[in-house]
Amino acid sequence: MPGSQAPPDVMSPLPTWYRAAARDLPWRRAAFHDEFGAWGVLVSEFMLQQTPVTRVIPHLEAWLARWPTPSAMAAASTADVVQQWANLGYPRRALWLHRAAVEITGRHGGVVPRDVDALLALSGIGDYTARAVAVFAYGERHPVVDTNTRRVLARAVEGRAHPAPPSRRDLDLMASLLPASVAEAAVFNAAAMELGATVCTARAPRCEECPLAGDCAWLAAGKPDTGDARRRQAAYEGSDRQARGAVLRLLRSAAPDAVPLHAVIPDWPDPRQRDRAIDSLISDGLAEADGEGLSLPR
Repeated sequence: MPGSQAPPDVMSPLPTWYRAAARDLPWRRAAFHDEFGAWGVLVSEFMLQQTPVTRVIPHLEAWLARWPTPSAMAAASTADVVQQWANLGYPRRALWLHRAAVEITGRHGGVVPRDVDALLALSGIGDYTARAVAVFAYGERHPVVDTNTRRVLARAVEGRAHPAPPSRRDLDLMASLLPASVAEAAVFNAAAMELGATVCTARAPRCEECPLAGDCAWLAAGKPDTGDARRRQAAYEGSDRQARGAVLRLLRSAAPDAVPLHAVIPDWPDPRQRDRAIDSLISDGLAEADGEGLSLPR
């Protein structure tokens, strides 16, 4: 029955499964941590927000080669940061990361803090990112809950097809399941995310491969359709996001020069949408308009 509690040890197979099945990703390698430390973890977490791993890896490597420390990035111009972000999407993340680098340099001597509250005080950092840095960079013991983790918890523990809207309850539930060992807690956090990303997926879960299948509450109930409260993202094609992306691509290609306003995607099918895109980019600090036209922020 949805909402009933699964056996308390339903999640216990996760660490063993993870050690055998985890993908080889750059931010999981010892050499990556030795070279970039918590800054590398922080940058990777910013980039991974709403962006597939395969798109992030080449951008992450190029980013850290250019700015291997917070102080190096803090010294960069906003235009350079937006340019380097390229086609990762949601470019405001680039601005937030730049501001966080400035704050880390000014408040913390260029060292990414390990305290969750100090991390939460930085630009663009929320509950997930703060705890991910504290756990995966510094080995602290906290629950780390992303979309994938929430889906695993919803199915294995609560017997629901999809998680409810995010709430503090997710962190509390994950905290109650964490192993007592600090090292094992970090592995457990990573394993729950990995399972949700690769096996317990939203659309096509591969239950036959799942290490939790024997005690999964949702599987035991016959995989009931318990509804889906996830917020649906609007289609990209024809959206304001697509128009913003087109404007930014043009500005990046022209940088450091400005583009006359009349030459900014003049053939866009919806002129009002084009103007909204330009206005919103200026409002977000991702573009500047002056007598010469429109450009990346200088």
